[in-house]
Amino acid sequence: MRRHTLKPTNDRNLLRLDVILPICARIVLILSGSVKENEFNSVVAIFPVQLQWGECDPAGIIFYPTYFRWFDAATWNMFAGAGYHAKRLRAEHLAMPLVAAECEFKNSAEQQDRCEVRSRIVRWGGKSFVVRHEVVREDGTLLAQGSETRVWVRYVNGPGSPMKSQTISEELKALFRVR
Repeated sequence: MRRHTLKPTNDRNLLRLDVILPICARIVLILSGSVKENEFNSVVAIFPVQLQWGECDPAGIIFYPTYFRWFDAATWNMFAGAGYHAKRLRAEHLAMPLVAAECEFKNSAEQQDRCEVRSRIVRWGGKSFVVRHEVVREDGTLLAQGSETRVWVRYVNGPGSPMKSQTISEELKALFRVR
C-alpha cells in the first residue's frame, strides 16, 4: 500500500484542501440525493409545535390544514430569526405572500404529539424563493414534508395597497446561507 504525504508548498497552481473539501462534500450530498444540485445551501430553522385537540379531526389525528398553518408559522419564525420579523416587514412595507404550497402526508400525528418543523430555503429566484419543510415527531418519525413558494414584495403605498415584486438582495440571501 502506497502512502501519500502532503508537503507544504508555495505552488499556487495546486488546489487547496480548504477549498476542495467543502466542494467534495457537496458533490457527495448531491450524488446521494440528500441535496439537489441547484439547491441553496440553507441553514435549517427549527420551529417546535405540539398537536392540540382543536387541530385534530374526528378520528383524533391531525387535520391536514394544520400542516399548512405550521409551515406558514415556521417560515415567519425563520425570517424573524434572521431579523425580518413581521413588525419590521410592515414598517418597511415589505411582505412575502404565498403563491404555492404542497404537502405530502407520511404518518399521522395524534393529539399532544410534540413535533418540530424543520425549514430551509432550497431555492432563491430573482423575486421569489422556495422553503422546504419537514415535520418530525419527537421520536424521529417523519410525519409530513412540503414546500412553499413565496414572492418578495413591497406595498406601493404601505400595507393594504397593491404590491409590487422586488429583487431579492444578496444580503438577504446571505442571512440564510450556511457559513
